[in-house]
Amino acid sequence: MNLSSRREFLKTTIAAAGAALTTRGLRAASANRVAGANDAVRVAVIGLGDTKAIGGVGGRGHQLIASLLQAPNARIAALCDVDESFLAREAQPLKDKGHDVVTHRDLRRVFDDKSIDAVVVATPNHWHGLATVWACQAGKDVYVEKPFSHNLWEGKQMVAAARKHGRIVQTGTQNRASPLLREAFAELHGGSLGRIRFAHAIMYRARDGIGRVGAPPAVPASIDYDLWCGPAPKAPLRRKQLHYEWHWFWDTGNGEIGNNGVHMIDLCRMALRSTALPTRGMSIGGRFAVDDAAETANTQVALLAFEPAPLICEIRNVRKAGPEAIGKVRNRNRGVIIDCENGYFAGDATGGAFYDRQDKQIKAVKPDGTGGRLEVAHLSNFLAAVRSRKSADLICEAWEGHCSAAAAHLANISYRIGRTAAPDAIRERIRGERELTDAFERCREHLRDNGVDLGKTPAVLGPWVTLDAKQTRFTGEFAEGANALLKRQYRAPFVVPEIA
Repeated sequence: MNLSSRREFLKTTIAAAGAALTTRGLRAASANRVAGANDAVRVAVIGLGDTKAIGGVGGRGHQLIASLLQAPNARIAALCDVDESFLAREAQPLKDKGHDVVTHRDLRRVFDDKSIDAVVVATPNHWHGLATVWACQAGKDVYVEKPFSHNLWEGKQMVAAARKHGRIVQTGTQNRASPLLREAFAELHGGSLGRIRFAHAIMYRARDGIGRVGAPPAVPASIDYDLWCGPAPKAPLRRKQLHYEWHWFWDTGNGEIGNNGVHMIDLCRMALRSTALPTRGMSIGGRFAVDDAAETANTQVALLAFEPAPLICEIRNVRKAGPEAIGKVRNRNRGVIIDCENGYFAGDATGGAFYDRQDKQIKAVKPDGTGGRLEVAHLSNFLAAVRSRKSADLICEAWEGHCSAAAAHLANISYRIGRTAAPDAIRERIRGERELTDAFERCREHLRDNGVDLGKTPAVLGPWVTLDAKQTRFTGEFAEGANALLKRQYRAPFVVPEIA
């Protein structure tokens, strides 16, 4: 596939979605509604996001609205957010464009609306599971942002809800729509570099600490805090900023590995052609170089057992010594490295290259101009599957999202039940795992370059945790502690029902 054919692939993906939407009629797109004007799929966006939050990227729901407006035959019919100021911010521009948009603070009102065909769930992570299950029960199709789930048990119920109610559920890991990566991985699958030895997910992104508060700050009056908390405990804020910083607390987020790391984990699984949950995982990491209230690791190395090859994920947020201090591995600070017997591929949706074992470039994979359209293509693929009623048409169906999120969950569970250990003890524990040892040494050097001595500020060494994928239960020596983190204690009435 050359440059022009890659572009054609992306155009075809979007065009095919449009053709499906305009020619087939809205057969069963919602069990509750007959097709509306122009057979457009009526979409509700749930969770709009703070476009000005420190550390954020501009509000995820806000971004998805812009992409939906470019997708063929999507009609944004409703907006939902617990923050009234966000509703006002998004609704008027849509009305100015001719969209007859209703607004809700409570997502249950969206699910009660029989005119809505599909929902986009861009809430904080702790709402992903319940929002998806409730949507499926209400006969809505779902595009749910990454990570697919907030915990492993929840992910299992989300997949079961999609199956039970016959819904189309897509996970928002839009890099899977990249024709560039599909071409690169197809070349690897053809055996050009021999057998795949391991996959390497890299996410190095500098982040500042979030600080501490002496007393819980007041929640802005525009926010329904009870609804914001939903399934999570309704507790006083322990941070300055309600929005976005929820990523760094276990009750609501999954840390950087579940935030941006899961994008690269998902691409590694795509390269491995893995279709199963990870069976084992372990993690080394900590929260270094900041004194703040956050709970999740800002530096993490995880090894995850997949078939046909293991997956290593490296997360770095620490950068104290200058612009280049975040570091690189094989000249990458984000993306994937697929290591094979006779070389490797290093890149992401913006491009990359194939290399031999001596790091000499064999072939460049140049940017093809499709990167900025991947989100539109991914949403278009979802909308086309809404029309076709074929989950197999989806680029990242619910099960794929569940497997990728599960990798982040296994790493975090290992980390959370781990204990601090001296560098020598860590080296001894992971002796025999060459790639993991190399990743740990890179991590230690990176931290040292940024003023962190693991001899004085030790990392957490998490144990190997073993997952019985069929039962979704951990087994073995550390099963009790790991199983305690399989699911959360839900706060009534925001309880994810047990379906499977």
